[in-house]
Order: sequence, then C-alpha cells, then structure tokens
Amino acid sequence: MARLVLPIFLVISLTLLHQGYSHPSRTRKAVPAPQRDAAADEDDVKSQLEKLWQEVNSLKEISALQTVCLRGIKAHRKCYLTIEEPKQYHEANEHCIAWGGTLATPRDLNENNDLRDYAKRSAPGTKEFWIGVTDIVKEGQYVDVNSMLISYFNWDKTKKQPTGTKRESCVVLSLAAQGKWHDEVCLGKKKYICEYPIP
Repeated sequence: MARLVLPIFLVISLTLLHQGYSHPSRTRKAVPAPQRDAAADEDDVKSQLEKLWQEVNSLKEISALQTVCLRGIKAHRKCYLTIEEPKQYHEANEHCIAWGGTLATPRDLNENNDLRDYAKRSAPGTKEFWIGVTDIVKEGQYVDVNSMLISYFNWDKTKKQPTGTKRESCVVLSLAAQGKWHDEVCLGKKKYICEYPIP
C-alpha cells in the first residue's frame, strides 16, 4: 500500500504543477509569453541543418582523402595518385575533380622529381602522364587547371619544347625524359596524376 501512495502523490503533484503553470492565477495579471517568429525558427533549423551537412561533407572529404593518400603518396602538403586508365586531357581533369582534386601541377623541381619517382614506381612501363598545365586559352601562356599562371617549368629543351603550335596545348610529364615536360594534342589518351590538397 505504501508503495502505491508515493507514485499517486507524484502524479497528483505533477498534475497540479502543470495546471498551475498553464493557467494564470486570478490574482495576477496574465503576462503573455514571448512568441518567436515562425520564420526565425525555420531559418534557425535551416542554418543548423546546413552546418550539419557541411560537417558531413567535410568528413566525407577527409575519408576520401585518407583513401587516396593510402593508395598514392603524400608530399608537399598534397596527396598524389596515378590513374592508370588512359583518358583525354579534359576527361582526366574532370575525373580528378570528381574525386575532390585536380590534375597534378608541379610547382618546383622537388615536387616535379617526387611526381616522376612516384609515377615510375606506381605505373612501371608507362612513359607519359598528363599534368595540370595548358596553354589552351592563350597560346604560349601556360596556366594550371584553375587558370593561374605557372611560374615553374621543366621543358625538355633537347626536343625544343614547348613546340609552340596551337594543336599541342596540354602538357605531359615524360618519364622517358626523366620528368621533363612536353606539349601534346589534348585529345590523345594518356594516364595521369591527380593531386589532392591536404587541409
């Protein structure tokens, strides 16, 4: 019996408390509760959802990047990955972009040499790889895939590269020429190297 009294007492107490808060007392004037704007609530929820999606996408990118780094190499605050399915230059770049990167663009001799050595190890027997350098927009003005001017070049001077013709507008890193570059027709199919910045 004593066991029943306590739960009944608690239920009655909670009911009275609820009624006391939901109905204003007769002796006091009722003060209306501040009402929030429904649009503000909706904006707040949308903002929170957007933040969550950004976090989820960030985690996906980190996970994908870790996978790339495990399959490729990490150097110069980037991950590099050779892709062995030959594609035309633009298809190769689109493939890299679809996975969160771009075609690799060496920015100095050390980076170029690291790419050359990695390409030799990862795809033995392959002679050439697309890299992210072109002069498609303006002949002789070489830019990366983000249209930023290139300041480092590693042209194969023994073959008088670049040739300077309008037909050959996309750049290849040649393993046969020890990592030197030459320009090629963009429609040719070649293996390629993607790069992914490490945040």
